[in-house]
Amino acid sequence: MDALGFPALIALIAIAVIFDALNGLHDAANSIATVVSTRVLRPQYAVAWAAFFNFIAFLFFGLTVAQTVGTGIVSADVVDAVVIFGALMGAISWNLITWWLGIPSSSSHALIGGLAGAGFMKAGFGAIVWTGLGITGAAIVFSPLLGFLLALLLVLVVSWLFVRSTPLAVDNLFRVLQFVSAALYSLGHGGNDAQKTMGIIAVLLFSQGKLGDTFYVPFWVVLTCQAAMGLGTLIGGWRIVHTLGSRITRLHPVQGFCAEAGGAATLFLATAFGIPVSTTHTITGAIVGSAPRARSRRCDGT
Repeated sequence: MDALGFPALIALIAIAVIFDALNGLHDAANSIATVVSTRVLRPQYAVAWAAFFNFIAFLFFGLTVAQTVGTGIVSADVVDAVVIFGALMGAISWNLITWWLGIPSSSSHALIGGLAGAGFMKAGFGAIVWTGLGITGAAIVFSPLLGFLLALLLVLVVSWLFVRSTPLAVDNLFRVLQFVSAALYSLGHGGNDAQKTMGIIAVLLFSQGKLGDTFYVPFWVVLTCQAAMGLGTLIGGWRIVHTLGSRITRLHPVQGFCAEAGGAATLFLATAFGIPVSTTHTITGAIVGSAPRARSRRCDGT
């Protein structure tokens, strides 16, 4: 394909940034649903807290997820502006539909699926990097399962550690600790999710010869994507907050802490290995893992 003109390239990058902001809006619930549902923070303060840690996530993580999305799903030599446009429009459409319906779906998998589908339509099965796509597909199952197991383990540990404490003392302690766990989860969210758009923009620039012979993610792309993610989170996704925060289970601060900490640990691990996972599915699994009331009765007083 011929090289894009500068206005067309900027327009396509802008679409990618819009997707990133919509990702933050759509997935804002991931970071704040538990801390809002336990009434530790009011929604407007919770989104500001999450947006800040979404933005600074690049200070704590490498760019392995961006590398995977840019070169590990579809061969970089197949990707061009048409493939990127198709991937982004498919993912944006799905995000808007599920946001409107209040469904906690995965923005990440929408983007990965859109990229794979667009690459397949251009060059067939040979365009797909099956190793990267297979690992990402496996993470669809294992990331929520790991979040579930870690949250469940944390509930059990906390229950025994605070077996002799009064419910009020435990509740007050974990209201404070939820600030930490919410911050950690927001870091994990920003670190994993924003990198997916970084990878898309970087491979677009690479396909247009703007990065030379070596694929890398320019720093301005990093800052732009982190800022867009934070802005989207700041706007918030209240429909999905309601689903995650109240319709799945009713949480107490100790359970909210365990869900966020378990989810954050899962995201930190996935990001370290460069695996693009669903932050939505991860926190949903962690919330379910922290839910059993019988296990937490000793430490939340219910």
